Amino acid sequence: MSASITLAGLAWALPDGRQIFENLNLQFGRERAGLVGRNGVGKTTLFRLITGELRPQAGSVTVEGRLGLLRQTVQVGERETVADLFGVSDALALLERAERGDAQADEVAEADWTLEARIEAALARIGLDAAPRTKLASLSGGQRTRAGLAALVFAEPDFLLLDEPTNNLDRDGRAAVISLLSTWRAGAIVVSHDRELLETMDAIVEMTSLGVTRCGGNWSRYRERKSLELAAAERDLADAEKQVALLQKAAQERTERQDRRDGGGRRKAARGDMPKILANGLKNRAEGTRGQGARLAERQGVRAEEVAADARRRIEVLQPLNVALCSTGLPAGRTVLRLDGVDAGYVPGRPVLRDFSLQVVGPERIAITGANGSGKTTLLSLIAGTLAPSSGTVSVMTPFAVLDQRMSLLDPESSIRDNFLRFNPDADENACRAALARFMFRADAALQRAGTLSGGQLLRAGLACVLGGAAPPPLIILDEPTNHLDIDSIEAVEAGLRAYDGALLIVSHDEAFLANVGIGRRIKLGGAGSMAADGL
Repeated sequence: MSASITLAGLAWALPDGRQIFENLNLQFGRERAGLVGRNGVGKTTLFRLITGELRPQAGSVTVEGRLGLLRQTVQVGERETVADLFGVSDALALLERAERGDAQADEVAEADWTLEARIEAALARIGLDAAPRTKLASLSGGQRTRAGLAALVFAEPDFLLLDEPTNNLDRDGRAAVISLLSTWRAGAIVVSHDRELLETMDAIVEMTSLGVTRCGGNWSRYRERKSLELAAAERDLADAEKQVALLQKAAQERTERQDRRDGGGRRKAARGDMPKILANGLKNRAEGTRGQGARLAERQGVRAEEVAADARRRIEVLQPLNVALCSTGLPAGRTVLRLDGVDAGYVPGRPVLRDFSLQVVGPERIAITGANGSGKTTLLSLIAGTLAPSSGTVSVMTPFAVLDQRMSLLDPESSIRDNFLRFNPDADENACRAALARFMFRADAALQRAGTLSGGQLLRAGLACVLGGAAPPPLIILDEPTNHLDIDSIEAVEAGLRAYDGALLIVSHDEAFLANVGIGRRIKLGGAGSMAADGL
């Protein structure tokens, strides 16, 4: 039987009763499917149901074939090695004994003499330069992700289940993952917001609050279809609202005509030239007609409002987040930031940055790029003032905000609303709620504690607090801003940052994001503190 994953009538709800999905039906074969949807819609939960980590509350999951799962974070023990991750430590130990001449004859017969070559090939395929005995704890988070993916490739599963595989990877790592999946011929289900990676998919499966839809083809084809669906939904909403207005107008006209007829009957009865029994009959008939007309109008109105409400729900799902920003008033010639001859690092005598200089003037848009460990976080710490240079000077000449991956500028014990008001003390309640609603924190959602938010929600909250007020800071520094956002939110942030008229300094490996926010200059950090700047 060919490899497949079948989900039939699947349902799952949170302990508080909130339904994540119900009656979900999907089938995956030997294809590369990108799984997309807003944060919290249930993508990771779906993975846990497929792997058997969770049991469905209704429906069934049928898996034909072997699964290989890569989680967002590869957890490792202090002594674990790359070989442990591959599950080949004992087999490698046997080979080492055989090479030393310490193995028994029956052990030598069982030795896999191709093992080391196959491990090297798997590591090379994902672009990781590491030996089998390398301790995982010595690797960066991105390198551990690569090692985990290489271990999956080595195991040759029928299906790869990858949860945000390019998060925390540098440019070379992302390119290696994209290259791997572009040539993968078994099955793969990939939860990702990486649009470059999604371009390699055979199908896009979108999860929304309305259910699940599948679109054959890659990300570009999916976006074309979504654009057409949005246009159709907007037309349907306009037609539905027009019908509601017409019914309301017709009901009003019927009421006015009935009022005129009733008024004429009352005047005629008052003159006394109509028998009382006839007058009472006309009165009862008029009241019956009025009641019948009102009930008909009510039924028609309810149906029309239901159609309009359904159209609005479709617009809510299809319409991306809309971000509008106030002006910073930053003059074009004002120096925003200057670093002169800076040496900096965390280990005395071993600077990550050496003789580093940078000047930002006016509303420049600069990308800070480089391999993991090249000093990007060190540079941001210098600018934020949390790290002092060992030599040289750092001068920030304007108010600024740093949005790091932990969103440490937010008070985790305070609500999103209270955090917003702390950053924007002159805002009234209406302005606060309106700003938060633009970042999809409507009504009670604005009262959530920051410490309870998911990664994507946390970044949205940070952006709302910093950018949503009447006076955004003239300098915004973003550290890997797309790592935990869903694609709709990424595109909304891109739109907002395009409208932002201050200076931007962005650490990111997401080339699509950098292109879409209009980066004009790149600062590439390299080994041993080297630096190169390229105008774009």
